[in-house]
Amino acid sequence: MTYLQAIILGIVQGLTEFIPISSTAHLVFASRWTNIYDGNAAQITATMAVIQLGTLAAVFVYFASDILGITSAFISDHWALITRKRGRMHSGTRGVRPLWLSHEAWLGWLIIIGSIPIGVLGLLFKDFIEGAGTKNLWFISIMLIAVALLLALAEFVGSQRKTLRDLGVSDAIIVGLTQALALMPGASRSGSTIMGGLFSGQTRETAARFSFLLSIPAITASGLLELKEAWHILPPESFMPLLVGTIVAGIIGYLAIWFLIAFLRKNSTAIFIIYRIVLGAVLLGLLYFGLISPTVS
Repeated sequence: MTYLQAIILGIVQGLTEFIPISSTAHLVFASRWTNIYDGNAAQITATMAVIQLGTLAAVFVYFASDILGITSAFISDHWALITRKRGRMHSGTRGVRPLWLSHEAWLGWLIIIGSIPIGVLGLLFKDFIEGAGTKNLWFISIMLIAVALLLALAEFVGSQRKTLRDLGVSDAIIVGLTQALALMPGASRSGSTIMGGLFSGQTRETAARFSFLLSIPAITASGLLELKEAWHILPPESFMPLLVGTIVAGIIGYLAIWFLIAFLRKNSTAIFIIYRIVLGAVLLGLLYFGLISPTVS
């Protein structure tokens, strides 16, 4: 991998990880265009996962105060439970969360619950996810269109009334299950989780914010696991370019988070839905007429 290839992948990762248009799909396109590792599927998958650590850093920086508040509240509230110091009860809607848990601590539990599906399925289907089959453009094209249609349906039927303070276990389960769709190339982790949030009645901004917070365990686990394996499967000369690409992904990813949250305060996801459908249709057309190959030969 050259520095130019790494920078291109970093820009693509940063732009598409949080905007609901599928980072995996665009990274597959970029890896073909730049011809990194001569199409070696395992090396490309490892590179994608490691570069994700850059966008993970962007989440940590952008949501630093939220993460600190969730972590400290989670520890203090559970310490109070263990030491039986439950004199203080937090205000909130009874039935949505236990009143001995603060909103921040409860949000920590929702992130844990929502991360279980993708963690379990990711481990079970790890070999398939890292294989060449997940880079097949037929499958990617179909998933681009399928999730776009589901996102459009979620926009239409969602009540869009819940804020972060209204979220309960059912919201975490729904969004967690839709996040597992991200294991399939072309689905988009952010697109799937925002879709799940809209289906469960969240506002667009809430769905985006919860999506980003929920990405922390998934991206951390995937990135660190692949980072360990990358030492063995990537050429040693690739590590410095990969570091540069990861930094670029972090910078662009931070800007993408800021943009999407600001955008969804006033706008729907229609522009992303249209983009996904058009891109998927174009790819299907190119594949059908044999103008591009579904897999790297």
